[in-house]
Amino acid sequence: TGKQQYAVPYFMSSHPGCTMKEAVKLAEYVRDLGFTPEQVQDFYPTPSTLSTCMYYTGIHPLTGEKVYVPKNPHEKAIQRALMQYKNPANRELVLEGLKMTGRMDLVGYGPKCLIRPLRENHGGQQHTQGSSRNAKNSRNSKNNKNSSAFAKKNTIRNIHKKNSRGGRK
Repeated sequence: TGKQQYAVPYFMSSHPGCTMKEAVKLAEYVRDLGFTPEQVQDFYPTPSTLSTCMYYTGIHPLTGEKVYVPKNPHEKAIQRALMQYKNPANRELVLEGLKMTGRMDLVGYGPKCLIRPLRENHGGQQHTQGSSRNAKNSRNSKNNKNSSAFAKKNTIRNIHKKNSRGGRK
């Protein structure tokens, strides 16, 4: 029909065999892609699939090996939040997941970090850990237009913006 078509990535969290460590690795992979998944769903068993067999038995049907199956709703929420770590609503769950896996190295201000440390309130003013260093880095990045601080996150919404008539570009 001559219309443009787009592929929308769809991510599955809490899949049988996925531990919290694998969830953190996936969050790092998503970070390195520079992509923010908008569509993430917890694994839901569907009939006639190997994944569902693993979900109910805890055994990989082809190898006979035991597999970890995340079933705790809170753990499933953490695994999902790790994929969408940029969403401020997920911050506490992401932090909890990083603590559980001993990956507090991913909390900070560096380019490899998933989340920033919490701000501390001292005498009515909010300070962050190393706030003078961060203020200086922030000023330097404002002067450098090529800085990663100005890079837009890659989401489907800002890659394929609607034109003024409501159609896709």
